[in-house]
Amino acid sequence: MDLDAYTAARSADWDRLAQLAKRRRLDGREADELIDLYQSGASDLSAIKTIAGSTATGDRLSLALASARLRFTGAGANVFSMLPRFFVYQLPAALYRIRWVVLAVAVATVVVATLYAIWISGNPEVLRNFGTDAQLRQYVDHSFIDYYSNNPAASFSGQVWTNNAWIAAQCIAFGITGVYVPFVLLQNAIGVGTAAGVMFAYGRGDVMFSYILPHGMLELTSVFVAAAAGLRIFWAWIAPGARTRAQALAEDGRALFTVAVGCAISLFVSGLIEGFVTPSELPVWAKITIGALALAAFLAYMLVLGRRAVRLGETGDLTEYESGSRRVVAG
Repeated sequence: MDLDAYTAARSADWDRLAQLAKRRRLDGREADELIDLYQSGASDLSAIKTIAGSTATGDRLSLALASARLRFTGAGANVFSMLPRFFVYQLPAALYRIRWVVLAVAVATVVVATLYAIWISGNPEVLRNFGTDAQLRQYVDHSFIDYYSNNPAASFSGQVWTNNAWIAAQCIAFGITGVYVPFVLLQNAIGVGTAAGVMFAYGRGDVMFSYILPHGMLELTSVFVAAAAGLRIFWAWIAPGARTRAQALAEDGRALFTVAVGCAISLFVSGLIEGFVTPSELPVWAKITIGALALAAFLAYMLVLGRRAVRLGETGDLTEYESGSRRVVAG
């Protein structure tokens, strides 16, 4: 094969391949042309290497093919460039899609905790099972309150955040079992109900709410969200619909993984409130207002921004951005 003659005959197509590969946008006809030129160029490169080995002409064609290949496979997306999309679309969409499950989980937890508190506070025999009168008074007057100030605020916030984030992650990871999430929710409801029952039995219900509400509104909501995500994954396995179970678990699992990130962030905020605001000398109304504002911001992010993201077609699937960047962009 005469390499010079072959190059002269094919160089126009190679130049066109390089030109199309450099364009930011392609219409449908140009995208098809790029694919055809890529296929023919790959064959040309194979022929050149077979006959002539490594040549400057082959290297130039190889570069053009590499540029064209990026239009099909996409370059690796920069993590920082993905952050705006993640926080503006993917995360709120994933949260919005489980809103009704979150509500159901919250209502069930509140009902169980309330019934448990009423049962304890209204039955002296039951109350005695939790300790002597002296022990319970120690808990009501000191232990319950001192829990929030026994350790430095920063250290306490970190401990609380780590513990709660770990529980939230477990709810999502082990949600597929169908039993772990209800177990965690029941334990949480019993714990809150027990504390409330004891505090109300000794007439300190106001103290309990003043120390629970500031951080608890956002903290408990975050746990409810994680539990809802875990239950949603379990339901995808039980009732996959038209999808196979493997497909349903893969799709919903990817989408709901974003919820774990969101919960970690919201629990970090609630941990800061629990460490720095709850035990502070601020008026009770101020502390509860701070907690309410934090919850309102989270719910607005979940319901308002999430509704907008879902209407725009966002699913919360982490792979969508990557797969979208791998398509030849057509105008």
